[in-house]
Amino acid sequence: MHPADGLPPGQRAIDAFPRWGLPRFVRQRPTVPRSPALRLGGDVRRPHDLPLEALATVPRREQLSDLHCVATWTRRRLHWSGWLLRDVYEQLIVPRAAPRADARFAVFHGLDGYRTRLPLEDAFAADVLLADALDGRPLSLAHGAPLRLVAPAHYGYKSAKHVCGIELWREPPEPVTQDWREHPRARVALEERGSVLPGWAFRVVYRAFLPLMLRAYLPPARRSGPRRDEQCSR
Repeated sequence: MHPADGLPPGQRAIDAFPRWGLPRFVRQRPTVPRSPALRLGGDVRRPHDLPLEALATVPRREQLSDLHCVATWTRRRLHWSGWLLRDVYEQLIVPRAAPRADARFAVFHGLDGYRTRLPLEDAFAADVLLADALDGRPLSLAHGAPLRLVAPAHYGYKSAKHVCGIELWREPPEPVTQDWREHPRARVALEERGSVLPGWAFRVVYRAFLPLMLRAYLPPARRSGPRRDEQCSR
């Protein structure tokens, strides 16, 4: 961390909170099903569609956390509300889908076709949420409605939007949407920005193009500097 600003290596705070991502996803606004559900699959004994309304049986959590984009910007102190993924796993996923006892990895699917992966040891951290609200309001479609992953210790590309499916696997899954660029863990504190180059090298590239990316991703009034529909399938 930088002692002056409390930010991880290479990050700069911005006031805006843009919808960010790979170009083929960032402008998509997928259609949310009338009765949304989490499709549970992978190394499970009973593949299962978990209605999102079932989450109401799990205690809710509120948390303030930063979101760190791999492109070197950070949005600080976002107020999320939802459910600890670990609680959802233990109270709903295990009894309904019966994952294999030696499952060690999760793949998260979005309604927009996006997918990302995390080891369960990371996904079960005490601050990883399945969130349905931001700053006291239901999630907007721009920020991942009806449900998104919030993994503050990892770069934002792990916090999948529009989550509609979770697969549990015993063996490490291959890189998914981010292909060769995706780090299997993407821990911010260790600057694990990608899997091919060291973090500082990715940082230099992203920092050089960040002004152009902000102009593309933000409306003119918010371009300040630092301070395809797809259904889930097994």
